[in-house]
Amino acid sequence: MSIAELFIRLLLSFVFLFVFTRLMGRKEISQMTFFNFVSAIALGTLGASLAIDSSISVRNGIIALAGWSIFTILMGYWDLKSKSFRSLVEGTPRVVVRKGEVLEGELKKLRLDIDALNVLLRKKNVFSIQDVDYAIMETDGTLSVMKKEGKQTVTKSDRLNPSLTTSHVIPIPTALIEDGNINDKNIEALPVDEQWLKQQLTTKGIHSISDVFYAEIQKDGTLHVDRYDDTVH
Repeated sequence: MSIAELFIRLLLSFVFLFVFTRLMGRKEISQMTFFNFVSAIALGTLGASLAIDSSISVRNGIIALAGWSIFTILMGYWDLKSKSFRSLVEGTPRVVVRKGEVLEGELKKLRLDIDALNVLLRKKNVFSIQDVDYAIMETDGTLSVMKKEGKQTVTKSDRLNPSLTTSHVIPIPTALIEDGNINDKNIEALPVDEQWLKQQLTTKGIHSISDVFYAEIQKDGTLHVDRYDDTVH
């Protein structure tokens, strides 16, 4: 391939990618659903092939770009016209936390574990699942969070649990049980032990660690417990 041909291919690839992406609309970038993600990768690959792959003729490269762009535009049109089609292609938002309780069945459907959920919550400045009224996983992979009323600022509920002394302040809500197993590393770093944890569970009518999906100690020393949902355990 000569330098002149390479330059022409690069110019054509740039121009047609620019034109086609403008025709497809801003949703392709601003709302990256699974389909948008796949579509963007495919379009970029076709554009790169047109630019540097001499085994592909310029005509065929442009036809491939145009064909994929038209297909994507048609999908976008059907997406606007049909809710059922939109749900099929993009999926639907899913509630993963309701009233401070993790819906582990929904997490399994989303292939999301409790650690990943906590990461997403921390990015929303939420450090305790107990503070969440609703958390919804959107179709573009982002997490929308609505905090419980009164959790935006310090309230009376932030007073220290009488079972811990004032010198035993918990810096941030910390997981003690995850997926039915005790997090020994976190317990060792806090002023609590396994015996204290079991006592707290007993007061809540729980006699087996394996019955607990998730438990975290709050800043005030109280324990928030989320049992397994019997339908998915």
